[in-house]
This record gives sequence, structure tokens and C-alpha cells, in this order.
Amino acid sequence: MSEPSTAIVASSNLKLLAMDFDKNLCVVERAILLAKEKGATIFCSSELCLSGYSCEDHFLELDTFTHCIESLAKLLESGVTNGILCAIGCPILHKNVRYNCVVMCVNSKIVLIRPKMTLADDGNYREGRYFTAYKKFTTEPFELPRSLQKITGDVHVPFGFGMLQLNDGVTVGIELCEELWAPENTSTRQFMQGCDIVLNCSASHTQLRKLKQRIDLITSATVKTGGAYVYSNQIGCDGTRLFFDGSAMIALNGKLLKQGSFFSLNTVEVITAKIKFDDIRTSRQGSASFQEQTANVTTSIQTIRVQFSTCPVLEESDEPILDPVIPDPREEIMVGPACYLWDYLRLSFTGGFLLPLSGGADSAATAAIVFVMCKLVIYAAATGNQDVIADLTRILRTCGVEIETSRHVLFTMDAPDHLVAYKTALAAIDLNYCGITPEILCSHIMHTVYLGTDFSSALTKRRAESLGQQIGSFHLELNIQPAVDVVISIFVKFMQTLVKRKAHIGPRFVVEGGTMTEDLALQNIQARLRMIGAYMCAQLLPWLRGDDRKPLLVLGSANVDESLRGYLTKYDCSSADINPIGSMSKSDLRKSLLWLADTAHLPVLTEIVDAPPTAELRPIAADAGDGYSQKDEDEMGFTYDELGELGTWRKAIRCGPVSTFMKALSKWKQTKTPEEVATKVKNFYRFYAINRHKMTTITPSYHAESYSPDDNRFDLRPFLTNVNWPRQFKTIDQLVKQMMATMEK
Repeated sequence: MSEPSTAIVASSNLKLLAMDFDKNLCVVERAILLAKEKGATIFCSSELCLSGYSCEDHFLELDTFTHCIESLAKLLESGVTNGILCAIGCPILHKNVRYNCVVMCVNSKIVLIRPKMTLADDGNYREGRYFTAYKKFTTEPFELPRSLQKITGDVHVPFGFGMLQLNDGVTVGIELCEELWAPENTSTRQFMQGCDIVLNCSASHTQLRKLKQRIDLITSATVKTGGAYVYSNQIGCDGTRLFFDGSAMIALNGKLLKQGSFFSLNTVEVITAKIKFDDIRTSRQGSASFQEQTANVTTSIQTIRVQFSTCPVLEESDEPILDPVIPDPREEIMVGPACYLWDYLRLSFTGGFLLPLSGGADSAATAAIVFVMCKLVIYAAATGNQDVIADLTRILRTCGVEIETSRHVLFTMDAPDHLVAYKTALAAIDLNYCGITPEILCSHIMHTVYLGTDFSSALTKRRAESLGQQIGSFHLELNIQPAVDVVISIFVKFMQTLVKRKAHIGPRFVVEGGTMTEDLALQNIQARLRMIGAYMCAQLLPWLRGDDRKPLLVLGSANVDESLRGYLTKYDCSSADINPIGSMSKSDLRKSLLWLADTAHLPVLTEIVDAPPTAELRPIAADAGDGYSQKDEDEMGFTYDELGELGTWRKAIRCGPVSTFMKALSKWKQTKTPEEVATKVKNFYRFYAINRHKMTTITPSYHAESYSPDDNRFDLRPFLTNVNWPRQFKTIDQLVKQMMATMEK
């Protein structure tokens, strides 16, 4: 056996689309070729890259597996795997059982099919619905489909849990996504039996503050045992609410060597690192506990001999990264959805966006995210991203704009590290690609409309207009009061035929002497007509601006706290095609807007954040000195900070009403009595139960927060519940009595 020296290993961020087999195959081929150009002899792709991760119930269709085998055959037949050991994510049908697998290929041969042993079945993941976990720590023969037999010359290949033993003494293991997060992960088992490199094909979605956890897991996977860990991921939107944030990594002996970008419009990104295997040996020699425990391992892992060598260079390992880049949550809130919206726009082949802009913080956040998207797109184009240029050119052509490529000059600022390119794009004030600035792009694809009524204030109208001007959107003002009046008059005429004694009155607001029932009905009429106005504009503004323009996507702007509390009207402006902020808290959004106001030079955002949130659906009282007589927090009975804490305890900490009460009592004991805490908690759960049905029709939202109430995918709870929570509230009341009695003593 020859002594190992140094190998170049490659990991990747891949932008894929579920069920687009041709596109995904092209992306994987590009990534492998790029890895080979960089001298890599080992390449790691993302999980299920040939099909796309989010196929969901399409994985129950035999066609999906057939098409993936076709893609695998084309990949092997093309010769792209010659000279490089590749880990390719692919669903595999073995003995009529569906498995989530990594196919290990080299030199147009399949050397191992490794099925996933621990499935992701919490939060947004439902892998157990589509696949079966492989629980045997051994391998068995897998009969290749005839198409693969013809290409590889093999009838059977190993299927199961095993490691690859290469000619130069290097041992390669595989781990799949969730297995890294499991308490007893497979990488430690492999490292303990001499594995040098573990490849992790992953599809891990973004969630606020999640990247730090991922980095800690990857580095800790090798800090005790030594070894190299190569982590790949998907990036972008592949067809669902999830945004895969990339952040491919390569670690060695507990330290990060390379890190891929997490906010990127790149279709393919490959990072490489040099791994000197003597460094792994040295690390393990220095650990007495590793020596002792490894010597006494009783269960061996099967190794598959592969006629391939990985070490073409005689160099030292790359130096570790001293400070990995971890985005600020404010950046995650603004930049992640911006990347997601670009994918959604270009893949849906629509002409842009339509947003009802109210002058408040939530719709301002959605508008700001689109503007951030425009900055990222122009920056990517200006720095030579050919995929972005192609999509940008196509979209602008539908707007009647032909890009003059002769005017194109590469962005002249110093080329930044790819990890922080988004920071440069946000702060730049002179972005330009072929005469197209972010504001010009925004003017073509972003449409904002202020849908006013008699109760809309001049303040919100002015702020909406100012924001539209600063980001460059195509901004309109539409007074929908005539439509509101017509709907009310229709109902009054209907009333006259049924209830003679009220025919001369009609429904009134509370301030006019009406009941709360009338008041809410009058508010909801306005809210729902705003939704109708928004969709009308989305369909007709493209027709108004030019025959070739495509229809617009309507953007929503309901935050997670209002959805959780039910403080929204079903089928009002919370109804849209996609909601970039639907799982973000009001508190986080405010902080992000203040950060963006300075970073991206949008001063009106500061004024918007400072204004009290208001729905403006009631008459403005004469004594409302600031112009607001209807304030969201007053009407809800909660501050947004309180809703954020209650929502976290309910979902992320998995508390019921009684446990929530105990958490709230501990957190709020300095400012609230036990009775006040009990009232808050009971009201929260009462409103939650009353309005839970609204979540069944909620607009699909970019997933970002662990306490999202999204009924359709993330928060699987009944939408019909006893709103009085009899046992739970009785227990809370008993606890309050006990506490008060103790305090009196």
C-alpha cells in the first residue's frame, strides 16, 4: 500500500428545481467539471440532486425513480466522472422499497450505493412519508438496471452501509444530512474505524440563526476523532416554502478550512481544499482516548476496495478559517428572502411583483426585500454571473427593455470574498449593469399600490409614496372607497327586504353607535376589497404598461405574530401568491428595517418603523392627535414582543397552555402579577383557537422562523379546538390561586 499524501476535495452549493431532471443533471455536470478544473479528485453533491430535494409526493411515483436512473446513466456515459470520485444524491428503488441514497461513482462505474439511515421527519421534513430508513450496518448486492449495466459492465454493486478503501490508503465514508444531527451519528462510527474523509450530501433549509449550529456540528464531528468532513448543500428555492442556504463547508480536525456562500444567486458554486492525510494521522496519534476506544471497537464496518487514487499533489493542508462568516439575523431576514424571490420570479416566468403598500412596517419590509433582490441581481450581473445575466435579459425583454451589452463594464470595486458579496451589493450606491441600476430594474418589475379608503391617513399615504420613490417601484394610488360604498349599499338594500326596522340605519362602526359585529364587518369589507384591488392591478397593470409584459405575482406582508394571533382578515391583503415575511416576527422585522435603512440608504424605513402599526379600517377619531385611532397592539391586547415570546413557547419549545403560563410567569414576573400573566396566556390561546382556521388558507410563506404557525406544512395542529380549553384554563386558574395564597402568607 502506497503512503497517502495530499488530495484536493471539493464540495458544492447547487441550485436545483424539484422534478426538473434535465436542469438538475446539467447543474451536477457543471459542478463536477468545475471541481475537476480545480484539481479535485473527490466531489460531493447535494442530497437528492438528480431529482431535487423537494419532490415530496412525487417520490411516490415510479416515474421519478425512472427519470433519476436515466440521469445517472447519462452522467456515467458522458465520462464526466472519469478521474474523480463523486457522491451523487439520487432516490433508489431497492427490492421495491424507496430509499434516499448517495451513489458513489468513479470512472463511469458505480462503486457503492449508500442509503440514508436516519430520516428527517420533524419541522418541514416528511422523509418518512417517501422513504424507508436503512437500518443494517452492512452491505448487500444491488442489481443495477439494465441501462446502467450496459454502461458500467457490472450487474451488481454494493448497497448499504460501508466505506470505500482507495489504492493510496485513503478511506472515504458517507453521511447523509440528518445523520449528522442525530445523537449517534454515523460519521463518528466511521472515523473511529479509520475513515479519513466523510462526505455529507445535504439539503438543509435556512432558519434564523441556524448556520452557527451547522458549523458547530460539522467542526465537532472531527474535533474528537480527527478527520476531514466535506459538507455540501442545495441553494435557493426548489419549489416549496423552503430556501436552501448553501453554506458548503470543508473541515479538518475540528477546524473549518473552506466555507461556501449562503446568500448567492449562483447556479453552481464549488469550493475546494487541500487535505494532507498525515495531518489526520498526527491528530489521532495525539489523542490517547481515541487510541484506546478505537482499539476496542467490536463492530467493524465493511470496506469496498476501489481501484482509484486521490492524492496527486504533495502539499500541506489549507490553513483553517479563523473566523467563519455567520450572517446577522437582520441580514438573514432581508437577503435570504431576496434570493428566494429571484428564484421564484425567474422560475415562474412571470413579469414581476405587485405589492399593496400600506405605509406600515410589514409591507415596507416586503418592498425592501424586493429592492434588496434588485441590488443582488444587478451586482451579480455586473460581476459576470452568466446565469443571472440570461434571466435578467429575458425578464427585461418582456418589459420592452433590450440590454445594450456594449455598455457593460465589470463592476470596478475590489472583488469581495464570495461569502460577503451581498454586503458589498447592499452598501454600493453606484451599481450598474448595461445602464440598468437596481432602481431601474425595480421600476420594471416591482409594482406598488396604495389602496386607500376614507379612513386612510395622509401620513401612511405619504410614507408609501416615499418608499416607492426611494426603491424606484412603479407606484400607484387607488381609492377603493367607492367600491366599499357600493358593497355596503347592496347589503342595505338586501336588509330592507328582511328587517324593516333597521333599513334606515345600515351597519355602523362602534364610534358611530354600532355594535362590534357591525364594526368588524365594515372593517373586513375594506380589507377584502383591498385584496380584490391588488389582484386586479396584478393582472391589468402589465396590460396597461405593454402587451408583452407577463402577469405579476401578488406579494403578501402578514407577519408571523399577526398570523398566530389571528389578527388578520381571511382573504384580505394577507392573501397573495407568496409572502416573503410570513414566518418572521414583527420585532425582527423592525430591527431589520432599521439596519437596512442605513445599509442600503433608504431613510424612509426609519420613519416607517417609528410609526405605530395600524390597520386604518375605522374612522379616525377627532382626538387622535397623531392621526391614528386604531393601533394594532392596543386592539390585539398584546405587544409584538409578547406575541413573539408566546409563539416561541407554543411551537419551538412545544408548550401547551399550562406550560406556557409557567414560562410566561417566570419571564414576566417582574412586570406582571400571576393574574395578569394568566389572562394574557388564556387570551392568547383563546384567540389562537378561534382563528386557527385562517392558517389553512394562509399564503405560502418563505420559512424562516421556528414558531411559524403555517398549518399547511410546518405546524400540524387541528383547526377546530375548544376555544375555552377547559382542562388547561382550569389548571392555570388553580395555579394562580395557589400562588396568590402563598404570596398572602
